[in-house]
Amino acid sequence: MAGKMSKTQVTLTEKTAAKPAAAEPTLLSGGNPQIAKGYGEAPVQAYIAAMPGWKSDVGRRLDALITRTVPNVHKAVKWNSPFYGIEGQGWFLGIHCFTKYVKVAFFRGASLQPLPPGYSKQKEVRYLDIREDDEIDDAQLAAWVEQASQLPGERM
Repeated sequence: MAGKMSKTQVTLTEKTAAKPAAAEPTLLSGGNPQIAKGYGEAPVQAYIAAMPGWKSDVGRRLDALITRTVPNVHKAVKWNSPFYGIEGQGWFLGIHCFTKYVKVAFFRGASLQPLPPGYSKQKEVRYLDIREDDEIDDAQLAAWVEQASQLPGERM
């Protein structure tokens, strides 16, 4: 009987066996991580950690710059994208991964000076697309973030 287990031992072993580690988030089209909707730091950090390749470094850099510029920033992941806003005032910025770039969306970007370079079909929205080898002007980006955080946010 050496080496054999009773049905009770097998059941207990199956119930107490270590659970497998959580699976890596699915990457949607364009490499955008599929992260469950959630509010606060944890879901945003999960999104950033799941951004593929060089985009994760860009995500960490953007998140640090936004947090440094707007210390009371409110964070969430909605529609598989991190959002940044002021609690009770709405969202002023969102980030989204695409195949070849990371898109920063300023929801009231048409009111920023100077205007962010990317146009939108939505009158108020302006974009900044960051590609792998782009130099990021931290001072300009921080100025846009500060301006955007002081404008009325979007309710989403």
